[in-house]
Amino acid sequence: MRLGIIGGTNLFGTKTEFLEAANEREVDTKYGTVYLISAAADVVFIPRHGKTRNIPPHRMNYKAYLAAFRDLGVENIIGVTSVGSLKRDIKPQSLVVPHDYISLCSIPTFYDDELVHVTSGLDEQLRTAIIEVATDFDAAVITRGVYFQTPGPRLETRAEIDFIRNYADVIGMSMASEATLAKELGLRYANISSVDNYAHGIIAEEEELDYKQIVEAAAKNREKLELLLMKLIDALQYEK
Repeated sequence: MRLGIIGGTNLFGTKTEFLEAANEREVDTKYGTVYLISAAADVVFIPRHGKTRNIPPHRMNYKAYLAAFRDLGVENIIGVTSVGSLKRDIKPQSLVVPHDYISLCSIPTFYDDELVHVTSGLDEQLRTAIIEVATDFDAAVITRGVYFQTPGPRLETRAEIDFIRNYADVIGMSMASEATLAKELGLRYANISSVDNYAHGIIAEEEELDYKQIVEAAAKNREKLELLLMKLIDALQYEK
């Protein structure tokens, strides 16, 4: 089973432990060129922010990312995303495996010139695999949650968070786009969300967030994420 992993802030060290001895390459797709890292164990990793880590959320070429996975024969994709918590009881350094998502902003589509409606969603089989592996090594994983996607690159206002918190559990800038495009291509997609901070205003006394703080917070979850991904890779390879 070939497995694709797409990661961002929380996996900024592209040569992470689960990709030791991997090879860097670029793949040309109909939608653009994608930088990726491929490992011998049938694992393909795409760093969401690019090789030099400078692609902002609103400039990410999600269509090229997902097309690259498809062209390489990768049918199972795990998205690893950095998120803010919308609930006080979902604390920073938690891991959440969302079961659904909301996006009221424009999401890219492969059907720009066709009238096609796709029912979006996350793959339950992959979600279950993540949850089972996390349970086996006693990782503190929240097994359900609604992910709310905003377009970025700015963070949300307190008023926006006050509204959104009534409908979702975590907030980020990428998962809905990836999950929807994967569904359009017939690929299986599930997500692991690394909770790296509380969203703006959830903790009243909290100072305003900036990007540097988010990256620093994401690093604290990296070891846990890498261990979970390595065990997940082993479990999925065993199934093939």
